[in-house]
Amino acid sequence: MSAARSRRPRRSARARRSQRVRRAWLWGSLGALCLGAVIALAVAAISLANAYQALSQPIPSDEPIEARAAQQADEPAAASLDPDAADEIAGDAAGSSSVAVSTLADPAWVAETSERLSIPERALAAYAGAALIAAQEHPGCSLAWNTLAGIGSVESLHGTIYGSSIGEDGVAEPAIIGIALDGNGVQHVADTDEGRLDGDTEFDRAVGPMQFIPETWGIYGRDGSGDGAADPQNIDDAALTAADYLCRAGDLSDPDTWIAAISSYNPTVEYNNKVATVADRYAQ
Repeated sequence: MSAARSRRPRRSARARRSQRVRRAWLWGSLGALCLGAVIALAVAAISLANAYQALSQPIPSDEPIEARAAQQADEPAAASLDPDAADEIAGDAAGSSSVAVSTLADPAWVAETSERLSIPERALAAYAGAALIAAQEHPGCSLAWNTLAGIGSVESLHGTIYGSSIGEDGVAEPAIIGIALDGNGVQHVADTDEGRLDGDTEFDRAVGPMQFIPETWGIYGRDGSGDGAADPQNIDDAALTAADYLCRAGDLSDPDTWIAAISSYNPTVEYNNKVATVADRYAQ
């Protein structure tokens, strides 16, 4: 007689379903744990990469940003003197000829350069003419027109700031008048002209397309339009005055002298480098 084979008792359908659910839960849990581990590793890798990038960056320095000088536009490419106006500035030490400085640059050069660099023709003609006058009056100055244009751009967007514009007569309309220099985030400059130029009898305000302080204009202001009056709202007068003022520093082809000249106009490094950036663009 053979021995009976032992058989495992058959499980009920409910038990089998329960086992399948447990297995599914177990595999799901393992999958979730694996996914979590992958995500954690990815986050760690990103963190390490960010840390490496941060370490590889230059450490911020407390040293001030250095001022830099602009390139000087080559004289032959700057402004070709109109032959009809050459005699008006030759030997004129006072720079007070009867012709406006805006007529001294070659009109064809002014038109081409204005279109290429998006500088209003009337303002560009004044910058170029003032540079030509400076070359006659201050032969050792080496002032290029693009320096004046850089200042004009930074100061007043070539006379278009605050909705103003420069007319054919060179005058900015409406008049360009800056904020009160009341010491609130700006220099403190008490009134020096009884409001004659800026309409403010308490504080001074920079005026005109080249933004001169009234006191400075009272000392250095010049007539560049040939009308016998020095008006800071006139781009010819303002550009010629700026040229004369900058040339007091010396040879502007020397970077240190250029920086010193711009600093006499506005002493901040930020201002200096803004002017240099714009002037460099115009020199191309």
